[in-house]
Amino acid sequence: MGVLRSLIFLLSFQLLLHVAKGSMVRLNESGYEDLVVAINPMVPEDTNIILNTMTMIKDASKYLFEATKHRFFFKSVKIILPKTWKKNSKYSRLKTESYNKADVIIADPYLKYGDDPYTLQYGGCGMQGRYIHFTTNFLLDSSLLKVYGERGRVFVHEWAHLRWGVFDEYNNNAPFYVSENKMVEPTRCSAGVIGKPVFRNCIGNQCAPRECQYDGQLYEAGCIFVPDVNQNSKTSIMYMQNLPSVVEFCDNSTHNAEAPNMQNKMCNYKSTWEVIMESNDYHNSSVINSLAPPFETTFQLLQTQDRAVSLVLDVSGSMDLNNRITNLRIAADVFLRQIIETGSRVGIVTFESTASVKSPLVQITSDATRQKLAQYLPTTANGGTSICAGIEKGLQIITDAINTTYGSEIVLLTDGEDSTMSTCRERVRESGAIIHTIALGPSAAKELEEFSNITGGLQLYAVDGNVPSKLIEAFSEIKTGSGDISEQSIQLESTDQQVNSSGWINNTVTIDKTVGNDTFFVFSWSIKQPIFFVRDPKGKEYGSSDFTVDSANLRTARLHINGTAEVGDWHYYIQNDNAVAQNISVAVTSRAASSDVPPVILQAYMERANIAPYPVVVYAEVSQNFLPVLGATVVATIETDGAAAVSLPLFDNGAGADMTKNDGIYSRYFALSGGGRYSLKVSARGRDQTIKLGRRQNKALYIPGYIENGKIQMNAPRPELPDEEIQANLGSFSRTSTSSITLVNSGNSNSNSSDFPPCKITDLDAYIENETIVLTWTAPGGDFDIGKANHYIIKSSANLLNLRDDFDNAASVDSLHLIPQEAGSIETLKFKPKNFTIENGTIIYIAIRAVDDKNLISDTSNIAKATWFIPPKASVPSGDDDGVNITVIVAVVAGCVVLVCIIVISTVCILQNQKKRRDPAIRM
Repeated sequence: MGVLRSLIFLLSFQLLLHVAKGSMVRLNESGYEDLVVAINPMVPEDTNIILNTMTMIKDASKYLFEATKHRFFFKSVKIILPKTWKKNSKYSRLKTESYNKADVIIADPYLKYGDDPYTLQYGGCGMQGRYIHFTTNFLLDSSLLKVYGERGRVFVHEWAHLRWGVFDEYNNNAPFYVSENKMVEPTRCSAGVIGKPVFRNCIGNQCAPRECQYDGQLYEAGCIFVPDVNQNSKTSIMYMQNLPSVVEFCDNSTHNAEAPNMQNKMCNYKSTWEVIMESNDYHNSSVINSLAPPFETTFQLLQTQDRAVSLVLDVSGSMDLNNRITNLRIAADVFLRQIIETGSRVGIVTFESTASVKSPLVQITSDATRQKLAQYLPTTANGGTSICAGIEKGLQIITDAINTTYGSEIVLLTDGEDSTMSTCRERVRESGAIIHTIALGPSAAKELEEFSNITGGLQLYAVDGNVPSKLIEAFSEIKTGSGDISEQSIQLESTDQQVNSSGWINNTVTIDKTVGNDTFFVFSWSIKQPIFFVRDPKGKEYGSSDFTVDSANLRTARLHINGTAEVGDWHYYIQNDNAVAQNISVAVTSRAASSDVPPVILQAYMERANIAPYPVVVYAEVSQNFLPVLGATVVATIETDGAAAVSLPLFDNGAGADMTKNDGIYSRYFALSGGGRYSLKVSARGRDQTIKLGRRQNKALYIPGYIENGKIQMNAPRPELPDEEIQANLGSFSRTSTSSITLVNSGNSNSNSSDFPPCKITDLDAYIENETIVLTWTAPGGDFDIGKANHYIIKSSANLLNLRDDFDNAASVDSLHLIPQEAGSIETLKFKPKNFTIENGTIIYIAIRAVDDKNLISDTSNIAKATWFIPPKASVPSGDDDGVNITVIVAVVAGCVVLVCIIVISTVCILQNQKKRRDPAIRM
């Protein structure tokens, strides 16, 4: 904790961050310009995909304009086509756009089913998402219009997720709830949407709707809400955008705060329109006095090409310090031999006071080409620093090779400052080249991030070290942006440590079945070559003689595994036989085993939270193609020059910084102190018994059916995969990913390391059992989600919004006996309410705040709802439909029984009267 508290984030810092996938969309006079749609390289060529995408966005522009009260529309769109599609003179060359930075991705699902449009969202309410995903089936199969609605409407639903950070207003996991008026209601917004609860009763392949039966307080599992086609309600787009009447987002007058949906949970019961009104877009726009968008959406078709990369490397005098020039050569050598994709063109430029060309652009066609290029990497350093000279020379060799700089890349590495960088800012902006920057050490030019920002490049940072591992990690992130994951090098392992004399490093890296081609082990050392060997899963050993030690890199050994590496755990053993301690690093990279099976991918990302006290949130997305990988062990390490590294586990538990449970995004708060750059390394490990694939969330609702003219018309059931079919039969795996962040001190900081409250509790749950309320939640920490809180403040109310808006004056729940546990632990509290009588229809709302040992208080938790509701014994009437009506059947049967009884009784009476007449003995 002491080390952690030495890294505290200061509230008044402005944040510059490495955006692994940053949108290039800009709002210009209410029109969104430069929206990027990218088609995955695995998608077969089909011009209908292009045409339908254009139609979808044109329709979306009109719908968005109406939905936002004439405030927003789509002005210009760029569609990126894969390089695998045929060349066409109408297709332009990319500039700084790329598949990896696209706002919308068109790609087939990995598994057999899954055409749900969805938006990948990392952060909380109001935070922009990462991308929208549409499948080719969604764009081409007109039958899906019945279950999702018109494509333009769906696009607006997903755009609201992506751009404004709002959430869905339905909930497939809780489709109904008990309302304050003691009725079972469907989870929806607005509450004015009409329809009926229906159960799809199937015998074999024959299905018919029937009324839902109660099971406990709510309807039975499988009960769904079917809406009327004709509605009076105009809301809401985040619920059922497919309904013809729906043309608005829910606002504060139509919002259903009672509904147990993600919008209420994530946005503190605000309506979607209220969240949109708080966005920068809203504040930077105005209402347009027009009935339709003032411009029709325009489209530009772009096509991906092979990479053209110029390494622009600093060789000024300061690079001779701290092993920098040696580490640079080793890391750049790894980039040329292991990272850059075959078919790419690469050149090398070095700079100090002036710049010089070491190698023009050469196309990578073989290992021999890679080896020859690596020979031109610098070995000495001296002179001043002229970054602009290096950039200009880098752009020049690109132009010499491909006659343009559009779509090219520069990898700019420097450890020094240059006061003249502003002189080439416009040249950089107009070049159409992407500039990735690597800042080495504590004194690299502060302007580097600006060059990456204006060109859409990566911003990376490496701390000084005796071994090259930090620089190798940075270079390993500079991969193709084409979207073809099978081409990319994947970092499986990156570690370094100081090893005492005669000490050992004994460790394991896993080669899973999704990788194994082009596998390399790279060992580096700071003083003397250690003893080392590698053992594969079948016991075969690779000794020192199997490694290659380059005469120009005498502190590095490389082992290349021929063919496809054996699946399983690879063990490496390294002994420092030097007389003194030295640093040793290990890096392992590989590529996909097959283009047919996408590899597991790890992506690290950092951003500043948008709520006070604005901590940095670290995210790690673990996925296979587009499906989340669950159950991994993920650890993040943050470091900066001059401070000890801090490591924390990341979680996918829906608590603390993690917004959504089981979405494959592992998260944690980090408190960072002082201005400057911070590097992030995330490692993810999976073991056989814990790993499986999950399903994407934040998606358009699959509509089960409609009611039209009183008749229920059901759609085909949504295709669902059984859990056993989404078990990711991956075996174990290992992955490493790197990112960085820059904090700029504004000069008004308060560096008191204890001025950070517990994080907000986001998973509070409540239910009633034997007239006792049972609460469960995940414990926060004393500082965000680290350590433990001092105590809890728990309040209850019969009114949800009163509890939200006036927490302090709500009724208190006695929790003095509850001692908070460590962050991440499950807390449980049982209590009998003193101010409520639990009876049929009772609804009690509960919320919590955590308090630390400095009396700093967290934000109010999500509001949990405990209900006690005894439903009527009979089913809820549903009116006429074309299915089987149980009520009518019961009535008919009862009527028949009564009629039969009357007939029988009448017959008996007649017979008895006749008998009485015949037998005088039984007369009265």
